[in-house]
Amino acid sequence: VKMVLESITMIIKKQLPAYLKRLPLPESITGFAKLTVSEWLHLLPLLGVLALLGYLTIRPFLPKKKLQKDSLINLKIQKENPKVVNEIDIEDLKSTNACYCRCWRSKTFPVCDKSHIKHNELTGDNVGPLILKKKVS
Repeated sequence: VKMVLESITMIIKKQLPAYLKRLPLPESITGFAKLTVSEWLHLLPLLGVLALLGYLTIRPFLPKKKLQKDSLINLKIQKENPKVVNEIDIEDLKSTNACYCRCWRSKTFPVCDKSHIKHNELTGDNVGPLILKKKVS
């Protein structure tokens, strides 16, 4: 740790001031047009650091992008059809409960396989299955 701190101290106290003294900074704006390629290459690290600092300064004021992983809901199920429709007669339910997919990620579509859990974690969505309950008389 001591060796790392000594290295950082040497860079800040000796190498950085020496680098800044050697920079070809012109006296006026028009002087930048007269700089050679070699002089521009010497300026690149400083210009990069200044650009990064400028970006970090204005970044909080830039518009936030929406976190949207994909714009389509249905990514692969029955894409050849103009509209996906599933019809299930409640009378045909074999058990008292049936879970149907609403996230469009189920590998057993239209039956839910709990793919919505991973979908919700990745996208921040809150979709869950459609649960049909058959009344037992």
